[in-house]
Amino acid sequence: MAHGGKRLGAGRPKGKPNAVTADVREAAQQYGTDALRTLAEIMVSQDQPAAARVAASKEILDRAYGKSQQAIELSGKDGSPIQTVTQTMTPQEAAAAYANTIANG
Repeated sequence: MAHGGKRLGAGRPKGKPNAVTADVREAAQQYGTDALRTLAEIMVSQDQPAAARVAASKEILDRAYGKSQQAIELSGKDGSPIQTVTQTMTPQEAAAAYANTIANG
């Protein structure tokens, strides 16, 4: 059974890129200029469907200025505020509380 908690020295060090991701990124970067050029051609071409032109425009804007921020609203049941409850429970109390939550939604 796994043990919880942080283990010193475990995992990839902070700041070190994932080797697989880095390799894929490096391979893809050689096509970056061509890909941007293709998107621009689609965007300005009157022969392309409007949906393709909009999609190409969005991709170019996302790369030039970053993706638009999206507001996320979190709320509790029926729009009420989220309640945070902190208490110490025995494993048996936690299991009972979980069962009650599942049973009562």
